[in-house]
Amino acid sequence: MTPIVTSFFDPDTWTVSHVVYEKEGGACAIVDAVLDYDARSGRTRTTSADKLVAFVQENKLQVAWILETHAHADHLSAAHYLRGKLGGKIAIGAAITQVQTTFKRIFNLEPGFQTDGRQFDRLLQDGETLAIGALQVRALSVPGHTPACMAYLVGDAVFVGDTLFMPDVGTARCDFPGGDASALYRSVRRLLGLPPETRLFMCHDYPPEGRSPVWETTVAEQRANNIHVHDGVSEDEFVKMRTARDATLAMPTLILPSVQVNIRAGEIPPAEDNGVSYLKIPLNAL
Repeated sequence: MTPIVTSFFDPDTWTVSHVVYEKEGGACAIVDAVLDYDARSGRTRTTSADKLVAFVQENKLQVAWILETHAHADHLSAAHYLRGKLGGKIAIGAAITQVQTTFKRIFNLEPGFQTDGRQFDRLLQDGETLAIGALQVRALSVPGHTPACMAYLVGDAVFVGDTLFMPDVGTARCDFPGGDASALYRSVRRLLGLPPETRLFMCHDYPPEGRSPVWETTVAEQRANNIHVHDGVSEDEFVKMRTARDATLAMPTLILPSVQVNIRAGEIPPAEDNGVSYLKIPLNAL
C-alpha cells in the first residue's frame, strides 16, 4: 500500500515530524514529534506539536501510534504531550532500556526513574508489526547512531530516523554513548536492500548552502548518490570516514536537555519540593 505522508519541518532544530495515514478520517501515526525548547530561558512551548494536533483534528484522524525512532539528542520529544491531546500509544525500540541505563548514570537521575522502558506504552523488537487502521507498520532495528534506533516501514515508505540523511548530507554520527559505526553501516545497507523505489523519509535535513530543506528520497537515490555510503563503499572505508568525521563534530546544542526528557517518552522530570521541574547539566562528564 502507498500511505499518505504529511510532514512538518521545525527550522529551529532542523527536525521533520511526519503524520502517516491511509485516508482522511482514518487512523494515523505520528513520527518524531517536537516539543519546542528555549535553551536560554529553560521554557518549553507546544507550538510545533500543536500544528500536528491541528492537522490531525482537521483531517478527522485518529491517532493509533506515536512513534519514536530513538531517544533524540537534538530536540525534545512531544510524544507525552500529544498522547494527552490526541490519544494513541507511544512506541520505541526495546533497546531504549540500554540508553536509559547509560544516561541514568550520567545524569544521576532520581532513584525512582526506572530503566525498564515502562515510560513507553510499547517496546518494539526487530520485525514486530503494528496496525494503523488497514496499514501495517513493521519495525526495523537499525542501531549504530544509538543502540535503540528503529526505522518504521509502512507500505512503500520508511521513516529512517537519524540513520540516513539526504544523499548530499550523508549519515548519522556514531560517537554518542552506545554508538557504533560498523553497526550503522550494516543498518544502512539493510535499508538500502529494500526495493529501489521505496520512499525514505528523513528525521532531519541540514542542507548545504543553496539548497532548501527536503526530507524525502528513495533507496535508488541513496544507493547512487549518498556521499558517505553509496554503493561501492566498504564497511572499513565507512568506519574510517565516520570515525574521523565524528572526532571533529561538536555536541548537539540540545543533547543535555533533550536526552533527559526523551528517555522519559517526552515527559518532563518530576517536580521537586518547590513545585519546579529541573534538568541537570553534568559538568566535565561528556
